[in-house]
Amino acid sequence: MSPRLSAEFWVHAYLARLRLAGIPAFVVAHGDDTAGAVLVKLNTLDGKARVFQRSFDLSSGDRVWVVLAEGDERAVDAAVARQRGIDPDLWVIEVEDRDGRHLLDEPGFS
Repeated sequence: MSPRLSAEFWVHAYLARLRLAGIPAFVVAHGDDTAGAVLVKLNTLDGKARVFQRSFDLSSGDRVWVVLAEGDERAVDAAVARQRGIDPDLWVIEVEDRDGRHLLDEPGFS
């Protein structure tokens, strides 16, 4: 098993990469620094949103980002709130980009 980065380290690295790309993002909910899971909400600033969570691809064993919820921003926010109710150690990062950029598909973010 490969070593894992702490959640806090991963979040700071992700925010730095977004900042370098000129993509605004901020921490909505600060989870557990060591082992908290992370949700990334992509707000396209048109009333629509999508939230991603990390999962395992059972066929390859790789960690991948999958869409947890998408559509009307209020419905996506409700999905995030439900997840926070289940896991209070959860981090939530909000990315705001009209073009839908989130960088989660780039190397180093799985």
